[in-house]
Amino acid sequence: MTTPLGAPWSTGAARGDDGALRVAGVDVHALAAEHGTPAYVLDEADLRARARAYREAFEAAAAEIGTGVDVYYAGKAFLSRAVARWVHEEGLRVDTASGGELAVALAAGVPGAHLGLHGNNKSDGELHVALDAGVGRVIVDSLAEVEHLADLVAARRADGRDTPPAPVMVRVTTGVHAGGHEFISTAHEDQKFGLSLTAGPEGGDSPAVAALLRVLARPELHLLGIHSHIGSQILDSSGFAVAAQKVLALRADLAARTGVLVEEVDLGGGYGIAYLPGDVPLEPARIATEVAHAVAEAAATLGTPLPRLSIEPGRAIVGPAGLTLYRVGTVKPVRLDDGRVRTYVSVDGGMSDNIRPALYGAAYHAEVVGREPDAAPVLARVVGKHCESGDIVVHEVQLPADVRAGDLLAVPATGAYGRSMASNYNLLTRPPVVAVRDGASRVLVRRETVEDLLALDVGAD
Repeated sequence: MTTPLGAPWSTGAARGDDGALRVAGVDVHALAAEHGTPAYVLDEADLRARARAYREAFEAAAAEIGTGVDVYYAGKAFLSRAVARWVHEEGLRVDTASGGELAVALAAGVPGAHLGLHGNNKSDGELHVALDAGVGRVIVDSLAEVEHLADLVAARRADGRDTPPAPVMVRVTTGVHAGGHEFISTAHEDQKFGLSLTAGPEGGDSPAVAALLRVLARPELHLLGIHSHIGSQILDSSGFAVAAQKVLALRADLAARTGVLVEEVDLGGGYGIAYLPGDVPLEPARIATEVAHAVAEAAATLGTPLPRLSIEPGRAIVGPAGLTLYRVGTVKPVRLDDGRVRTYVSVDGGMSDNIRPALYGAAYHAEVVGREPDAAPVLARVVGKHCESGDIVVHEVQLPADVRAGDLLAVPATGAYGRSMASNYNLLTRPPVVAVRDGASRVLVRRETVEDLLALDVGAD
């Protein structure tokens, strides 16, 4: 008999009668014994269901207003060949932001036409791979990139390579500020991404308009559409309505000026997830309906035909599907200035496997998962083993007073940005990614070893 845990855990997470956690039917003791700790554990059925839910919700909402939609999985959140294959099988496309992500998606068998390439500073090598693969879109991020990509296509043609016009979306910054920490809000003016809709101090075209006109002027490029991304970990959909109005107005202005009505608009995504018990994430059906209605209203007001839509749910697909499994080491009570006692619980990982608490102050939950706790909860902080006082995994959480060395502890909602932002700080090796489904586990990405670290160190002689 098992009891499902609910958010922020994956749908396959449940407690057994013995108090031990099972994920997709696999006991955490078995996971720790076979794969060691720390380990990233990924619930395959949960991830697939979330991908499917977003695709179906947006397809239904787009059909209701009379258009189509493509849903892109965010490779930056976490990408492996298996995950790229899973989301492709569920009908999603894949958004990549580097040559490495592009290589993994292609190795997984995702067709180039179903891939996008993002980035504010793409290398020539990355652009050549994208063109060779026939990627469905390159999201250009600056005026310089427009010219550079066009020149690169022209040079390939001059070398005798059959290169069709590169399909381009121009990323614009709408001025809509949404999401969590400032570092993950991506549509305000003072940041590195995109081209502003605001004209310069001397008037004239805005950088966004200038870029669109330059794309149209280069026969080596095909202007597919306009891209906008307003942030990440967004729990309020109102910002998308404002962004839709601005992007569709830009589309209409470009059509009035040039006669070209671009076919596609991407409104980004970055939908928030539950990190703590009680958090309420955006439901796919709700956000899909609200985004589609905002687009329909904006198009009707402007008197323009509806564009095809594309969206990027971001962490909302893989984030809730993952947890990180640790083993407890040192447990140390510390008396605070206000007289309270905080129990510091050290685990065998830390900021090298989850940098977000140190980088953003991100909040996470944790529980002892290998047994039924026998004691009342106490104020605790889960910390790692790195030589940093800021090496905090969970800033504040209630853990049982009898938490002790050897306990298994899990942090949910780490499927996104745990492994993808992991490092070798203090020369710790990065944990494996283990998929669980139907009572069985398998390794997707193996654990790094000390031999791996030494193999990279070629300067001994």
